[in-house]
Amino acid sequence: MDLSGLRIFRAVVREGGVTHAAARLNRVQSNVTTRIRQLEDELGVALFLREGKRLHLAPAGRVLVDYADRLLALADEAKSAVQDQRPRGLFRLGAMESTAAVRLPRPLSEYHRRHPQVTLELRTGNPHVLSAAILAGDLDAALVAEPIADAPFEKASAFEEELVIVAPAGHAPIGRNGVAPHTMIAFEHGCPHRKRLEDWYAARGAMPERVIELGSYHAMLGCIVAGMGAALLPKSVLSTFPESRRLSVHALPAGENRARTVLIWRKGAASPKVQALAAVLAEPGGTARRIRAKA
Repeated sequence: MDLSGLRIFRAVVREGGVTHAAARLNRVQSNVTTRIRQLEDELGVALFLREGKRLHLAPAGRVLVDYADRLLALADEAKSAVQDQRPRGLFRLGAMESTAAVRLPRPLSEYHRRHPQVTLELRTGNPHVLSAAILAGDLDAALVAEPIADAPFEKASAFEEELVIVAPAGHAPIGRNGVAPHTMIAFEHGCPHRKRLEDWYAARGAMPERVIELGSYHAMLGCIVAGMGAALLPKSVLSTFPESRRLSVHALPAGENRARTVLIWRKGAASPKVQALAAVLAEPGGTARRIRAKA
């Protein structure tokens, strides 16, 4: 059944016959008659009882008319939704764990205030997992730390993070002329901050003796307080940790201490929901701007 056939069927029912339906639809009568016959042939039932030139709904026609009303109403709703440029519906957003915990509460609160017709669904993960989910159609957009591939995505800047190495309070200086911690606490492979810490070790001709993999920054910070090791993470995370006085913070050299978080989405798929979030991030308190994707 196509929607055009259902519209013709419904017009015949509402107008009480083919003649008035044809006039209402601006079609010739023979075309309306043919389309009704085709619909009956497709369904394998008679939709009308014919008495000369008069038509009466058959039992099957009475059943179909209710479905026709609902299907056509749903089709009109779908058409309106895709043509409506207001953000609405389900927005599947991904974010790194640190971004979700520290950076997102303010902009998402503002986003929800402006666009109450959007239902937000948030998923956390590392950039590799989140970018793959976008390409698989499981996420609409994600906030990830660079570097991220240019070819499949469009991007908007979101946040710039200061990266620091965090160790237990009283730890010896860590840096160019300081010690390198024996134990590294990090997320699983795929986390860009872990990669930065690994690069930091490599640049100093060192390697950690042990790596502890954990799934949240607060778990990492708790282990650091307990003296289990050190971690590289965004300095902003410390503002959410109540025991930060029991930590020592060690700055990284210029050029190694900044990381940009970007909002990414599949190239050519900038829906009103995604554009609205990019706009919120671009306002004072955010630094988003559109980045030209490389071909």
